Amino acid sequence: MLAAIAEFERDLIRERVIAGVRRARALGKHLGRPRVHRVDVVRALALRADGWSLRAVARELGVHPMAVRRALTAA
Repeated sequence: MLAAIAEFERDLIRERVIAGVRRARALGKHLGRPRVHRVDVVRALALRADGWSLRAVARELGVHPMAVRRALTAA
């Protein structure tokens, strides 16, 4: 009997969480962890134009090479 009540309560919690996530998305809220690396896109583009590799640009900016790649792809 207790297991049935616990399962019912768990279903209610799950429905509320899903509804909250849908509402947040509808309002345009960002879900998940914040990005750790902030890349100076203008500077990264200038360094790449000068012939620097992604690794060298990342080292210069103090971020991970994938963060530089993502920022340049989005720009």
